[in-house]
Amino acid sequence: MNQVFAQCGTVAVDVGGTEIKGAIRDRHGEVVEFRRWPTPRADGPDAVVRAVRAAVADLLREAPGSEAVGLVVPGTVDSSTGVALYSENIGWRDVPFRDLLGESSGLPVGFGHDVRAGGLAERTLGAARGFDDVLFMPMGTGISGAMVVEGRSIDGMFVGEIGHLDVGSNRPCVCGLVGCLETVATGPSIARLYEERSGVVVSGAKPVVERMLAGDDIAAEVWTIAVDSTAQALASYVTLLAPELIVIGGGLSGAGDILLDPLRDALNARLVWQRQPRLAIAELGDLAGNVGAHLLAEQAFAAASKERPSS
Repeated sequence: MNQVFAQCGTVAVDVGGTEIKGAIRDRHGEVVEFRRWPTPRADGPDAVVRAVRAAVADLLREAPGSEAVGLVVPGTVDSSTGVALYSENIGWRDVPFRDLLGESSGLPVGFGHDVRAGGLAERTLGAARGFDDVLFMPMGTGISGAMVVEGRSIDGMFVGEIGHLDVGSNRPCVCGLVGCLETVATGPSIARLYEERSGVVVSGAKPVVERMLAGDDIAAEVWTIAVDSTAQALASYVTLLAPELIVIGGGLSGAGDILLDPLRDALNARLVWQRQPRLAIAELGDLAGNVGAHLLAEQAFAAASKERPSS
């Protein structure tokens, strides 16, 4: 590793329901080293917390001169106190990540919500540059939204949960409600619905798309349900907040135009007088959250530098 970079960058970690993405980045945001670890959800929330702390420690051992740590996580997050309050996909509650990592590393810690961090990254460096009214919506293990309205990022513990809008699926959601978008339009829910209707076990949305392209009618039906349900939820968002741009991220964004084209048609068909937003795939892909974690680390370092007494 280039030790000059190792002495002057950040360690950025993005925790997802499937994997933990970690990077050592220099002051320009360039990746010096990148790693992925599986998220041990099956072993319980404490195991995931240990895995996150171990990932940060591993990266810091490789870059001992790092200036700050950035961590972003899913679920309900209090970014002001640095606490992960709850994640339905992981199961943890009230984890004081900022304090834990600050104590173990001795560095400033930028901490936040994975989706809002991804939105920050896309607006700073990606597909949403130059737009003041944006929805960044990753579709992966879950669905959430980072909202920018009139140039201001809407931050808060309970905002942006578009995945829990009722789209009439009549399917139970892990949140306790029935009919949520997440019951039909996430990677796991698409696979589950396809398995129920076909009897064939698949490992996510990608095999369903592949089967659809090969002429599988059941796969096409399941994909259409996911697209139409997403359009229904987005139509509600557009009616209320009129974004100029909707950026789709997460694992499903890998489908590209196979997702974007029918989604655009289904959304526009539901808009009569509303402004029709542009739709785009996230430029930073599944790295948006990690880039956002880096940006939060930079902010934490800058804030800590201002607080230090001048010599």
